Amino acid sequence: MACRSTWHCLLALFLLFSAAYGQLSPTFYARSCPTLQLIVRATMIKALLAERRMGASLLRLHFHDCFVQGCDASILLDDVGSFVGEKTAGPNVRSVRGYEVIDEIKANVELLCPGVVSCADIVALAARDGTLLLGGPTWQVPLGRRDSTTASFAEANSDLPAPTSSLNALIAAFAKKNLSARDMTALSGAHTIGFSQCQNFRGHIYNDTNIDPAFATLRKRSCPAAAPNGDGNLAPFDVQTQLAFDNAYYGNLLVRRGLLHSDQELFNGASQDALVRQYSANPALFNSDFAAAMIQMGKFRPLTGTAGQIRRNCKVVNS
Repeated sequence: MACRSTWHCLLALFLLFSAAYGQLSPTFYARSCPTLQLIVRATMIKALLAERRMGASLLRLHFHDCFVQGCDASILLDDVGSFVGEKTAGPNVRSVRGYEVIDEIKANVELLCPGVVSCADIVALAARDGTLLLGGPTWQVPLGRRDSTTASFAEANSDLPAPTSSLNALIAAFAKKNLSARDMTALSGAHTIGFSQCQNFRGHIYNDTNIDPAFATLRKRSCPAAAPNGDGNLAPFDVQTQLAFDNAYYGNLLVRRGLLHSDQELFNGASQDALVRQYSANPALFNSDFAAAMIQMGKFRPLTGTAGQIRRNCKVVNS
């Protein structure tokens, strides 16, 4: 690099670095695809009118994407030939859903803004809109991610927190993704919506002692003790308002009605008890912290600048 001075060299290096590793911004597509957020919102409204549960599913999809390789849409890649993606990893197979909604959003975006918007950004926007449409908070989604050309089956199996996780294991898993214990407790509040499979909560309702007996009895009705009987049977995380995004999840924890072992670990005589009480009593605080934690999670290891690609089809790498 020929420079007139050391200062000019440093400036050139800074500009080069910024181009390749630019920061995410809520206005990233303001000129290249100004209707992006309207398209995502309209498609999400259609999806939730067809199945209200889809809001929870797409929020979970975003979480499972960001916890493996960063927020890069690697979870959307199909197994093709010798390529093994993340869809069949233990935490995802027959569990993560909503891929077809992301495909529909992508197709609608491509009609107006071909080759411009990444699948990773669409996933982030869909998660935000699903939360908002179910009554939760909104936030400005930092945009400008690009899509991965790789996936990690191994990392999906190792890094996504298990429903049997202890509090210490949860804190460590989130810390690995630059998320604090407070972020972890706030993000766990996503379990105020949606459902989980019997295989994920069987051990909690049959073996744990930190559970309300009446609640355990209720859940046992559709979750037999002997696996694999009923493994896929669903139960709501929150019986009262299972498809409304609110702070009821934390109130359930206070009376030992967390569905998963990992849920009840947040209120079990340890470091997060006080915060759980605060979120239960103060929905505005929960909403604010949840939105901040979602923004923080969405910034984890994004591909930007010239890294990765903008996939034409979210399921496969561009040929």
